[in-house]
Amino acid sequence: MVFELIISIVLGFSLAAAAGFRIFIPLLLVSLAAHFGWFPIDQNWEWVGSNIALWILGIAAVFETFAYFIPWLDNLLDTISVPLAGIAGTLLMVITMGDVDPIFTWVLAIIAGGGAAATISGTAGVTRLTSTATTGGVANPVIASVETGAATTISVASVFSPFLALILVLFIVWSIWRWIKKLRRS
Repeated sequence: MVFELIISIVLGFSLAAAAGFRIFIPLLLVSLAAHFGWFPIDQNWEWVGSNIALWILGIAAVFETFAYFIPWLDNLLDTISVPLAGIAGTLLMVITMGDVDPIFTWVLAIIAGGGAAATISGTAGVTRLTSTATTGGVANPVIASVETGAATTISVASVFSPFLALILVLFIVWSIWRWIKKLRRS
């Protein structure tokens, strides 16, 4: 029971962190996991694995991914992505928690899931804004590619190996922090 709880927390946290890079990619992966039964979903959230949810989340993920490759649109999306990432991170954490006390689940989901997603999304937005200011938006598609790759890699790793995903999240956050620190010096 305790080990399952730890796995649920790590899984939810990793997926929430991925939502900080791209909101809909981790939601799509959770939808696929629920649809194919890759891991158990709380019965209140089983609708996430429905065909309609798969279609909606798939279309949203494609739109979001390509929208970030348009320099003016990516900065516009960043203004709404922080609160949306926080909500998505919270929901991802709740979905993966299973049969745990609702008060514990929601408090942990809001603080850890929503907090991780909003923090990463905010950091990504600052990175993109810095890129726009220093390169005129020329480097933004590169940043968009890295963020999409990070969201996809973390999401897939979360579903199949939550502890590997946690290590990836920590490494990526550390790398971004170092990169921003380096940019500030120059």
